[in-house]
Amino acid sequence: MLGGVGGFGALFRFDPSTHPDPVLVSSTDGVGTKLKVAIELGRHDTIGIDLVHACLNDILVAGADPLFLLDYLAVGTLRAEVVEQIVGGVAAACAAAGIPLIGGETAELPDLVADGDYDLAGFVVGVVARADLLDGSRSRPGDAVIGIPSSGLHTNGYSLARRVLPPETWSSPMPAGDLTIGDTLLEPHRSYLDEVRALRRALRAGGSDLNALAHITGGGWEGNVPRSLPAGLGVEVDTGSWPVPPIFSLIQGRGDIADEEMVRTFNLGIGMTAVVPPDRVDAALDALPDACRIGRVVEVPEGEPRVRFV
Repeated sequence: MLGGVGGFGALFRFDPSTHPDPVLVSSTDGVGTKLKVAIELGRHDTIGIDLVHACLNDILVAGADPLFLLDYLAVGTLRAEVVEQIVGGVAAACAAAGIPLIGGETAELPDLVADGDYDLAGFVVGVVARADLLDGSRSRPGDAVIGIPSSGLHTNGYSLARRVLPPETWSSPMPAGDLTIGDTLLEPHRSYLDEVRALRRALRAGGSDLNALAHITGGGWEGNVPRSLPAGLGVEVDTGSWPVPPIFSLIQGRGDIADEEMVRTFNLGIGMTAVVPPDRVDAALDALPDACRIGRVVEVPEGEPRVRFV
């Protein structure tokens, strides 16, 4: 970072020699209606973590190393103790990722935002050498799909989840475990920065690399996995190949939600998928002990669904 606090624009300089032929990768994201859970429970210290990790994961799928993040917080009424918790979570997550929270904006908007409510958004910039970009173009039929577990809903599907599990249920315990429903709904969005780095190191040691990554966010499986693959390719996912966390079963049972809707809305316990050559599956799973092989890349005729659970 260059300059100090208070400038109109934040300054950042990076060494381009660390990434030959560097490509900047950027993404902006928010936390969605998970904010309503934090506001209702009066717990604001993890929502900033959600923001940073949601943003980071979106640039990781291109193979980028994060450089810095900016945030935007809009409040109805400025309450210093609440803002401190929110921004403290953002700063802590940035520090854990090894990047600075380089700047941002806090706006008090009483005519736009209700008293007690707020909205939070982030903007992340990363860099990748052009030769190391992940764009899915190396993916082939027969490649293996590796699933990396989520920490719960992450930051998606909360409008549906809150309808099925209203605030009066949040103090009730989960069917299994010591957490309440509210605790489970607030579980922070997981970052996959360390996992992606470990996975690429392990594969490169054997002369290969990742073929594609997908962050399972808004739109669930159908809305995200195809974005990581070339036209004409899709995935077959082996139903039952990983343990689905109890929160998803609870939502589906309480709401009588069809399997198809669950797949379109939630990550179902897998927050990121990785496509690897079939002969490198063991190396991938050795690098990521909590990951599992969940399916394969297949050819898909035009007009057919590109994600199929079998």
